[in-house]
Amino acid sequence: MERQSRTMQRAAGRRRGERSASEEQERLVAGAADGVIAIVVAPTSFEIVNAAYGRATGDLLVDTMDERLSRVLSAFDSAAVRGGATFTIVVAGNARVGDQAVDIVEQALEKPFHIGLETIHVGARIGVARRHGDEPLDHLLRRAAEALAHARASDGVTTRVAAERGGVPLAALAADLHRAIERHEIDVRFQPQVHLLDRRITGVEALARWQHPRLGVLGAETLLAAAERAGLGVALSDHVQALALRRASEWPAALSHLRIAVNITAADLSRTPFVDRFVARVREAGLAPERVTAEMTEGALIDNLGGAATSLTALRDHGCRVALDDFGTGYSSLAYLARLPLDYLKIDRSLTQAITSDARDRTVVQGVLSIAEGLGLETIAEGVETEAQRIMLAARGCTLYQGFLCAGPLDDAALIALVTCSDDKGTCGC
Repeated sequence: MERQSRTMQRAAGRRRGERSASEEQERLVAGAADGVIAIVVAPTSFEIVNAAYGRATGDLLVDTMDERLSRVLSAFDSAAVRGGATFTIVVAGNARVGDQAVDIVEQALEKPFHIGLETIHVGARIGVARRHGDEPLDHLLRRAAEALAHARASDGVTTRVAAERGGVPLAALAADLHRAIERHEIDVRFQPQVHLLDRRITGVEALARWQHPRLGVLGAETLLAAAERAGLGVALSDHVQALALRRASEWPAALSHLRIAVNITAADLSRTPFVDRFVARVREAGLAPERVTAEMTEGALIDNLGGAATSLTALRDHGCRVALDDFGTGYSSLAYLARLPLDYLKIDRSLTQAITSDARDRTVVQGVLSIAEGLGLETIAEGVETEAQRIMLAARGCTLYQGFLCAGPLDDAALIALVTCSDDKGTCGC
């Protein structure tokens, strides 16, 4: 693949997430008669590979990804640019050809990579955009990059297709977000976490929602992508954490046994003193730290694994618990998993939802559950939607689940009603 150096990226002075077309891509688009699709690909938690095996292995991994993508795309009329560990691909052809190219890219990156003596599994997030009419290529690539940002912020979604014409650009949402917090448009919903065996609701995860004045309710993935674009990630995280904790403190006594999990970002962890600030926020809300779980993804931890471990140990010393989210979507290295002071391991919905139909995914889930048991961790399966999934997970030793089998994200009134009714019945739901 044609490569774009880091020096070229800096010289262009672009914002993070923007892409610039190469001359080869410009020529391809100029001669495309049947349509064009842009695909932006980034490995999930790539930094974990660098931390676990060293940067030299990480560089070899990217080179191998480059070679594999070049090979599988050789049958297509395509041109690609590599910037760091991100690949920006342009494919000429109709919608069917574009869909085939996306499928081939997904399949290529699902397979393990053999680097020296190591076998490395690395997930990927993919942003896709289809060209409208004579849309400029730079604009097309920007939409694909925005779709990638949405995929990175989403819960379990690996590929995101940009909105068709009439969709709201991420830049416009970022501009709206500057006023959204002060206008009280950012809210939280609570998704129940349920014990797999006795089906009792034992906790909730707080999930952000944006009540946009023109677009209605926007989910966490859109909100987080807009916050990243606007440079408001820290302010948004502070607001959502404080709001969720305060709301939980106002619940009636019937809900006083529930734990509440709030999401922690990489930016939160990097701000000193993170632990003092977080514990103070919990106490200010009137909650006992023993009821609070700090939940974070692999990517939030890897930039400073040693510092993160120290902070999380201090957080647990104050009584809070710690959960690692989306386990199974990235590299999921045992090298760092064993070093982190964790209480819960959350199994990603992409594995949970395939457990009843895919023998390989069942094997992976069983492996994750065995690892968690060996490390003394409880497990939470995300995205459970059927009774068959619940039974299979329970039989394999999973502790808890969250998903639409019990309920989706709820407002306070709906949560109170559900928990009250569930307590009367002894199981989730009325």
